[in-house]
Amino acid sequence: MAEEESKPLAYIPEIILKKRKSNEEWALKRKAQYEERNALIRKRAKHDFIRMPEDFIKEFRTRELDLVKMKHRTKRKRPALEMTESKLLFVIRINGKREMHPKTRKVLYNLRLRKIFSGVFVKANEGIIEKLQKVEPYVTYGYPNLKNVKEMIYKKGYAKIDNQRVPLTDNNIIEQALGKYGVICIEDIVHEIASVGPHFKEVTNFLYPFNLNKAEGGLQGTKTLYKQGGDTGNREDQINELISKMN
Repeated sequence: MAEEESKPLAYIPEIILKKRKSNEEWALKRKAQYEERNALIRKRAKHDFIRMPEDFIKEFRTRELDLVKMKHRTKRKRPALEMTESKLLFVIRINGKREMHPKTRKVLYNLRLRKIFSGVFVKANEGIIEKLQKVEPYVTYGYPNLKNVKEMIYKKGYAKIDNQRVPLTDNNIIEQALGKYGVICIEDIVHEIASVGPHFKEVTNFLYPFNLNKAEGGLQGTKTLYKQGGDTGNREDQINELISKMN
């Protein structure tokens, strides 16, 4: 009986062979990258572990110094409330992260300024001035004009509904939340804030803090007072120039 003829090898197209080789090379390259990345992570973790006590002490001292400075500021004589016809202030948070003492952060959170470049409308009174004095290195503020109040609300205004940010695109939302105060549309919101009306608190609580853009060339990142050539503190009417850059 004749030996069975051996079956011919299946033909594999050259393009598939090249693809297999490419995939193998890619897999080896990815494996090398993965091992290199893990080695770097382990090295950084070890380095961070060694530095952690030193960093913790430095961070603790920075925060304690922040608390000391805040206490010194509150002992200063408060500036007189030299308001224009309106007692409206717009406050913008421009600084502050790890260097803040928890008590400083608490004041900022009380002002609803949880993020850098967030802004809120507030009614100027002794209590607000005291809070602003405590967080002076982290905020700037002043007297917004009607044009900026209106543009801010129309462009960046959001309602706070069940802790959700809801755009002010439907007057029904406004009427449902504020109708009992006679505020039924976005124009009523503008009027109530600009005039610091009798329901100013209810309207500002209805609004989410405004998320502003970083002002190109408008802020230098310094904690020096604006009146001394820096960024922070009271800008009075000149806050309007900064608002226009950040809106």
